[in-house]
Amino acid sequence: MSEAIKVVIVDDHQVVLDGFMARLSLEPDIDVIGTASNGLEAIELVKQLKPDVTLMDISMPIMNGIDATHLIKESQPDAKILMLTMHNNREYIMKVMQSGAVGYMLKEISSEKMVQAIKTVNQGSTYFCEKVTQNLFSQPVKPTQSLKNPLTRREEAVLKLVAGGESSKKIAHQLNISYRTVETHRHNIKHKLDIHSTAELAKYAVNLGLVE
Repeated sequence: MSEAIKVVIVDDHQVVLDGFMARLSLEPDIDVIGTASNGLEAIELVKQLKPDVTLMDISMPIMNGIDATHLIKESQPDAKILMLTMHNNREYIMKVMQSGAVGYMLKEISSEKMVQAIKTVNQGSTYFCEKVTQNLFSQPVKPTQSLKNPLTRREEAVLKLVAGGESSKKIAHQLNISYRTVETHRHNIKHKLDIHSTAELAKYAVNLGLVE
């Protein structure tokens, strides 16, 4: 039997923390190992507990969730941070993508979807709730010709699957290449594009016309 997914929840409203903890306590394969009420506390808690997934609010006192995510990712690049917020604002979404978070959910999301999101990002994929995705990609897509695309065909194929939320293991299987080769391609893609988050890679793939 696989180990439970260790989760830290960060929110400045105690009633929200209590609600999330109560809901996630019903899941046998999810274990809430700690909570924090601001970004500064979150940085220390994630450093200390090393959770599999961190649910992070954006608007908090002392330090907001976006700044906290930036700092966490600098010291722990593999940390999986899932933003949970009331803001379905394009500016917020873009800032979250740039911070290195692997997902963005609105607090109105159903508890079932929240559990799905936690499990999805824990497996190495990204998760954006439907309303956020519609907001993010509702703007006109830039013509492909306007982008100077430095990627090889194989890198484009990998990028397309990354943008679709596939893990490196699944990409390796689909393209019939090794896991290590996929990781090398992902590294090269990020280096060529100077893009360092999966969410930003997904946005680039949309602009390039690789995904709809």
